[in-house]
Amino acid sequence: VQLVESGGGLVQAGGSLRLSCAASGSTFSSYDMGWFRQAPGKEREFVAAISWNGISTDLTDSVKGRFTISRANAKNTVYLQMNSLKPEDTAIYYCAANTRGWSTRRRGAEYDYWGQGTQVTVSS
Repeated sequence: VQLVESGGGLVQAGGSLRLSCAASGSTFSSYDMGWFRQAPGKEREFVAAISWNGISTDLTDSVKGRFTISRANAKNTVYLQMNSLKPEDTAIYYCAANTRGWSTRRRGAEYDYWGQGTQVTVSS
């Protein structure tokens, strides 16, 4: 599975961006999908996850109420809608695919496939 993120960029605080992650292959709909981010000098952190069928979602506390994760299996794509962006959201955002079950959704080491990342920069 190959994952390609898009939609990053520079935005002012309070603005919005929608990240997309397009997957190759016919097995996308069987994967739970996650978004992670890594800011300079910091460890990679979990942002959001969505189950293979889109029924379950999970968001880290710092983005709840601002970010939404969704997917379109017919398009092999997962999205991260980011509203009310803050400078502390600045990071490289990665999407990833997980075949190891929903209970592992917050652990990056459990994900099998990763995209190359897209930069999100929020200016104050």
